[in-house]
Amino acid sequence: MELLEKIRPKLDETEKRYEELKTQSEQPNFYSDQNLSTKVMKDIAWLKPIVDNYITLKTLEADIAEAHIMLEDPDMKELAEEELPELKQKLEEITDELIGILVTSDDKSNRDSILEIRAGTGGDEAALFCGDLFKMYVKYAEVKGWKIEILDSSNTDIGGYKEITFMLRGEGVYQEMKYETGGHRVQRVPKTEAQGRVHTSAVKVTVLPEVEDAEIEINNDDLRIDRFCASGAGGQHVNRTESAVRLTHLPTGVVVSCQDERSQHQNLARAMSVLRSKLYELQQQKKQDDLSDMRAASGSGDRSQKVRTYNYPQNRVTDHRLGKNFSLEMVVNGNMKNLIEDLRAWEKAEKLANF
Repeated sequence: MELLEKIRPKLDETEKRYEELKTQSEQPNFYSDQNLSTKVMKDIAWLKPIVDNYITLKTLEADIAEAHIMLEDPDMKELAEEELPELKQKLEEITDELIGILVTSDDKSNRDSILEIRAGTGGDEAALFCGDLFKMYVKYAEVKGWKIEILDSSNTDIGGYKEITFMLRGEGVYQEMKYETGGHRVQRVPKTEAQGRVHTSAVKVTVLPEVEDAEIEINNDDLRIDRFCASGAGGQHVNRTESAVRLTHLPTGVVVSCQDERSQHQNLARAMSVLRSKLYELQQQKKQDDLSDMRAASGSGDRSQKVRTYNYPQNRVTDHRLGKNFSLEMVVNGNMKNLIEDLRAWEKAEKLANF
């Protein structure tokens, strides 16, 4: 209960913010600004579980206080003694659930996400594994009912990708996928290995929350826009027109390209979306540079941090944050539910320990 009292001011503030957003969403001209209304509705969806649980908690506290008063009344004492243990048990359960939600979610939790998978050390084998990870995420997205939109890709001649960028849209995407950020290592015999030796290759995964226009302002003078012909075997609609777009944000040096849509206009819009998310992430990193806030757990830490190893000869996936093994066959076929649930529990325990 000591922890509950410590976070109660934040809970009060959250409830107040939720009511303000609800009032805002009920205004007659609310949907006239589509970007703003979308952001507000996502914020409401994120805050609602916290507020609902907090209201239940306060109701239980009031019931317990009333039961203690009833103990002083001889006619009500027996009833109060029967009710109190159950009420206290419910209060303990709702408190634990509420704290769990509060420490493992933030305003990005319910957002769609942009994922980048880049081949690292390992040459062609790393590119092949890049493709395997993409297939793994596609299968998990199908299980979750999420939508997938490829934004950009660079194929290799033997299959796989040097890099691929795609969007995942759906309920709670970032909340679950944030744990994928970091270094993914594979140990197996490559298709190109004639001697049957096990090689180790690496791939980097970056997960970014989608950012609304209003959250990041991009000055056009800070952009260099290059237009070129889409190329490679990856895009469904590769053509000879200059439909592909590359954006360079001059102040930061961040480069984003998109070529998988039919038109230059669509590719430019997609590229701007990715750029906003990358600049938002840079902004957040700067704010947190001097804080120990479990950046690796939240998916915004060191991009090179090794988070997982996929050992094919032993049919084993090891998540290094958990220090725990999972069935490789299950994980690569999109059965990531237990892995992600364990990561959420780990994140909760780590954050509570440092609260």
